[in-house]
Formats: sequence, structure tokens, C-alpha cells
Amino acid sequence: MAGFFLVFEGIEGSGKSLQLDLMARHLGRRGVKPVVTREPGGTALGKGVRRLLLKDGEPCAVAELFLYLADRAQHVEEVVRPALEQGRVVLSDRFYPSTLAYQGYGRGLDLSFVREANLWATGGLKPHVVVLLDLPVEEALTRIRARSLDRMERESLEFHARVREGFLAQAREEPDLFLVIDGTKRPLVILGEVLRALALRFPHMARLFSEE
Repeated sequence: MAGFFLVFEGIEGSGKSLQLDLMARHLGRRGVKPVVTREPGGTALGKGVRRLLLKDGEPCAVAELFLYLADRAQHVEEVVRPALEQGRVVLSDRFYPSTLAYQGYGRGLDLSFVREANLWATGGLKPHVVVLLDLPVEEALTRIRARSLDRMERESLEFHARVREGFLAQAREEPDLFLVIDGTKRPLVILGEVLRALALRFPHMARLFSEE
């Protein structure tokens, strides 16, 4: 099997991390052990960047952007590209669409610059598909209210609304790349919708995404 790169995206509280875990378990039942990773934090360097971005640091918008890009460049070089070259299935919790949504739309940085910077950080690598779990911001933030929030999760409702629009704008621009799923549904219902959509979009991999 050729390498396959599947990314899960969404605003805070969208359930993307849960769906990635459910997909990994599904693939395991099909005899495939995927490479499961995340941004930021999928490498040793990235773990330190993650602490700076979400726990210990207070970077300005531009510094925040470059920290995410540094994490991504190392992630692609060390984890994602080697796994794909080995023919592995890679599941990533976030990739460059998050940077465009959060730092571009959310922070208001120049969208053209953020796109170009992402190209440099990824070396032009794109996922085969981006599963975007979409739901109203108010519902998403209610889901995470009880947990200890990181710096990004503590941002304003207006910020998260801009981020959501940033994801949806990307999905409108690249419908062949994005798979938009209603994130308000129950997790296993969502998984079923994702599997069926992937089986239709990638018929040569339909066995892998079969629900049977």
C-alpha cells in the first residue's frame, strides 16, 4: 500500500482527537497499524514548542506563527514524510490548515504570507484528505468548560468564531481536499460517516474503510 496521510481538524472541543483515536482503532482491526501523531508536539523538539505555545509562553502573534511553523517543519522531516515513504498510514491531529485558521483568520495575520510560510514548513507536502469536524462555537466551548484550559482554549468566543470560519473558508476553497462532517453527532455516528465518505473518495482503499 502506498502511504496515506489523513488529517483531523476542527476548533477546540470539536472532537477531532477522539475521532483520530477511533480511526486508529478501526484501522488496527483491519490489520493496519497507523502512525498516530499531532501538532504541535509530534517530535521531541515539538514537545518543547507545545509547552511554549500552550502552557508556559505568551508569544505575540508573529512569534506564535513561527513557533507553529518550526514544529511543523520538524514534524514533516522527522515523522510524516519518512512514514509516508515507508508506505504507512499517517493520522495527524492538526496540520497546516490549523495555522491558516488560527494565525491567519484568528489572529488576523496576512493570509498570503501564512500560506507561503506553510509551504516552506511542509516542503509542499499535503494530506490526502482533511477531515474537518464542524460545529457551533458555543457548543464546542461548552464541551471543554470543565477541563483545565490551555492558552488557546482560553481565547474569546469571537476568536474561536473567526477560527471556525477560517476552517470553513478553506473547505470551500478546496472541496476535493476537505471532508466536512457535522461534529454535533455522536462519536460513533461521526466515525461511520467518515468511513463511508473515505471509502467513496478512495475506492482503492474501500476495504480499509469498510464498516463491516
